[in-house]
Amino acid sequence: MQIQDIDAFLEYLDKVHQRTMRVVRCIPPDKLDWSCAPGKFTLGDLVRHIAAIERHMFGENVQGRPSRYPGCGKELADGYDEVVLFMERMHRESVEIFSRLSPEDLNRKCETPGGTPITTWKWLRSMVEHEIHHRGQIYLSLAMLGVATPPLYGLTSEQVKERSVSG
Repeated sequence: MQIQDIDAFLEYLDKVHQRTMRVVRCIPPDKLDWSCAPGKFTLGDLVRHIAAIERHMFGENVQGRPSRYPGCGKELADGYDEVVLFMERMHRESVEIFSRLSPEDLNRKCETPGGTPITTWKWLRSMVEHEIHHRGQIYLSLAMLGVATPPLYGLTSEQVKERSVSG
């Protein structure tokens, strides 16, 4: 899928972000520092990582600037409410940057932190894939904790099966 219209992309990005925020809001505040294993991202780290990467890496790179990714530690936002506010603020700032991209900007090259030139619209597409990847980790972590989460698109797997015809 080539991104040719920034407004259409931003509408899509908003829907992805809303689905991510629905599961982020399921994180019990007392589990924000929970991790599936020592040395792995905590739930709070995952949320801060999604937010900081979107704004400070993708947001900078699409402007022709180097990454300013600060990591995903508690110094960025500590505590449940602060983490949620941080994610929302980083997303707003990113959308403001992305909204200024022209069709010409979308088709020019930007440079990844690894030094690889990539077409800007492809870099934006990978940003969405990155968020979805980490959203999946949040879903899995919450399942491991026994926390109920909303179905991604309105129905559970069981409900889809129930409403499907046998074939």
